[in-house]
Amino acid sequence: MVKKETKAIKRVRTLLRVSSHQQLEADGDLKLQRQIVSDYVDQHEDWESDGKEYFEGGISAYKNSAEDRAALQEAYKDAENKEYDVLVIYKDDRLGRQMLSTMQYIMALKVLGVDVYTVKDGCISPEADDIMGLIMLALRYGSAQKSSSDTGMRVKDTAQKLAAVGKFMGGKAPYGYRLENSGELSKHGRLLKTLVICPDEAEIVQYMYRLSLNMEFGSVKIAKILNENEKHRQLAPDKKNWRGETITSILTNPIYSGRTAYKRREKINGKYRTLDSKDWIIAKEPNETIRIIDDDTWNRVQDKRALRAGRYTKKLENQNVTVISRNDGMLPLIDILHCGYCGCKMVNGSKYNYWTIKDTGERRTSKIPIYKCNQAWQGVPHDKTKQFRADKVDPVVFNVLSEYIDKLQENEDIFQLINQKQNEEKRRKESELAKEQKELDKIRNGIAVMKSKIPEAITGNYALTIEELMSAVRTHEKQEQEQQDKINQIKTELEHSSVSVKEWEEIHQKLPTWKEIFQNTDVSRKRVLVNKLIERIDIRKDKINIRFKINLDEFLQSRMSMDYGVPE
Repeated sequence: MVKKETKAIKRVRTLLRVSSHQQLEADGDLKLQRQIVSDYVDQHEDWESDGKEYFEGGISAYKNSAEDRAALQEAYKDAENKEYDVLVIYKDDRLGRQMLSTMQYIMALKVLGVDVYTVKDGCISPEADDIMGLIMLALRYGSAQKSSSDTGMRVKDTAQKLAAVGKFMGGKAPYGYRLENSGELSKHGRLLKTLVICPDEAEIVQYMYRLSLNMEFGSVKIAKILNENEKHRQLAPDKKNWRGETITSILTNPIYSGRTAYKRREKINGKYRTLDSKDWIIAKEPNETIRIIDDDTWNRVQDKRALRAGRYTKKLENQNVTVISRNDGMLPLIDILHCGYCGCKMVNGSKYNYWTIKDTGERRTSKIPIYKCNQAWQGVPHDKTKQFRADKVDPVVFNVLSEYIDKLQENEDIFQLINQKQNEEKRRKESELAKEQKELDKIRNGIAVMKSKIPEAITGNYALTIEELMSAVRTHEKQEQEQQDKINQIKTELEHSSVSVKEWEEIHQKLPTWKEIFQNTDVSRKRVLVNKLIERIDIRKDKINIRFKINLDEFLQSRMSMDYGVPE
């Protein structure tokens, strides 16, 4: 009697994907996918599912390659570990819509012994030497990529047409408006939203336009005025301080004249860029229900802003000017200099001086490097002093450094004591770094565990709902970023934490005086030396406070004054 052979059981897992958050929230498409895929698996007697399901929600398979999709990378890792033999998907486009990336992924799984099946087409994983199979696979995903590209173009074309006739294209409501249900449904059965004016915010918008038109104030000046009024400041977006760029966005958005606009920004080389207004798609007729600014005011504000920009960028009197640049790059104190009024780090800036040579009549200008407070320049409440000339500040700091070194040189043994103390501080920082890194790993492991529970939450087999779980994931991801920032700060402090004995000896032997160092060396070297010695500098109109990394009071009897005057 011939013994009947039994087929080896294949271990099966499934991949489900919904491309939009709306689909995820509605869950209709997802439930349908899951049921169809489950029925398909049950039709194969030699298949056995272990219950694990890879899931993606709100991820575009056209815009994201396989390398950038966590679910696909998890499935690949499990395949490397020989955990399953078959990956089942609803349709081929659930796996991807990029021809090369998706083909490479399927063939990589094939090498690991995993075949990809779709409910409609069965196995789509060809053998490596199956030329026709590879061609069919290329055609399959080439067609999917082209379809997505064509759909994207149709969506953009439709959006432009809708914007041109005044339809709101969705997204977050601009300042001055809120979103309300319109009572209409899209062809996909989703409830459409409409813009409604918020009266209090609309008054702020009108006030901005009056200041811009009648007073000819720029965005930063308007931000300062709004921030000085507590009521106006409380009405800022997210109840934070008004900033210049926020004002600019409001003063240039056609929505406030009742006209919806499209293509104000465009993604270029992976980054969004603001396009010139001539390239915008703007509604031809205003929607009076959302108008906050009348046409005359809107147009005059745009004209005056353009004139002001022209005055700053191309004054007639400064045409054909010979520019003498004195800004050699990054300023030497830029890493450690902070605004003494608000505490934010000062940034690089420039101011210009103009003059005429009497003998030739030639117009010239010089560019003077300055340290400026970016918060103040954006209109955040501040003392009126918001910038300092580098040629006034740097000499003061360098003279203090010279005095500091003179004190150090009074005691030859002090370098050994300093080195010992710095090593102790370095060990403490390294221990702190290890502790914080451990905490970061703990947070990341928690996020990974929570994300692995998403399929269970969607099916209702988890203690939390999908909304509660995703909220917890977002909270932990925010904690992850905060923890990473803390670690980066500690690493930076470690890099600049010490001046070795050898470095001190080099300074002694090769550099006669600190004044000479800062007179003759380049900016890059100055920054290194300054960062070695100074932890932080706070600057105000009337004084500079310097905090050294090594407090000489711990080693020397004499005490150094830490506050120094500075010319504005």
